[in-house]
Amino acid sequence: MNVREQESRTVTHREPTPEVAHETIADGIAREALVTVVGRCTVDYDGRASSRLEAGDRLVVLKPDGAAMVHTDEGQQPVNWQPPGCEHEVLLEDGKLRLRSLRSTPDERLSITFERLFQVSTFDMSDPEDLAIVGTEEDLRQRILEDPDLLEPGFTPLATERDTPAGAVDVYGEDGDGKTVVVELKRRRVGPDAVSQLRRYVDALERDLHADAAIRGILVAPSVTDRAERLLAEHGLEFVALEPTTG
Repeated sequence: MNVREQESRTVTHREPTPEVAHETIADGIAREALVTVVGRCTVDYDGRASSRLEAGDRLVVLKPDGAAMVHTDEGQQPVNWQPPGCEHEVLLEDGKLRLRSLRSTPDERLSITFERLFQVSTFDMSDPEDLAIVGTEEDLRQRILEDPDLLEPGFTPLATERDTPAGAVDVYGEDGDGKTVVVELKRRRVGPDAVSQLRRYVDALERDLHADAAIRGILVAPSVTDRAERLLAEHGLEFVALEPTTG
């Protein structure tokens, strides 16, 4: 059972399957929503020390600023947590949903594995002032279509929402050397999920086009996290910093 309100500003699934929960949480993380998960889970922490909480019913909160909290039904303090600045990940492993909060300095990892899911919700929560200055992905697309040199000199857009086996590419075009360019647009600061999405598009087109096709992947957003920047380099992808609107 699921509930959607206010044009998907709130998405809630009661007793979802791990697959539905994974899709919902991944989408919430990608759009920088507040994510809450209630379920029976174990909690493992690896860092300056190691700890484990055996299976119990808990509330997990993932905030867009990177903070993560694990609550029980007692007290106001979380039983485990990670500070702002961490990277959130959601995985499906052996049919179970797993959340991870990763901190690079110091090197710490909070891992939460769910045996049963009672409820998953995502909420788009932003201050009105923030909403007033943040444009849409369509604004970002129009900026590039109107002035392709914002992406790079010599770029030529050929199509928008170009279908691939992995989904629709935001902007599809060619660079000055005639190489195919796949452009993924994000209106806000992004993390590893956006890099993975772009990589899937590039891989799909490499399989779809002839074998020696040279395909570049470019992620366009106001900024990326440190981990996303590392993943871009690892996968041979590129980043262009661009705001949705000129302000």
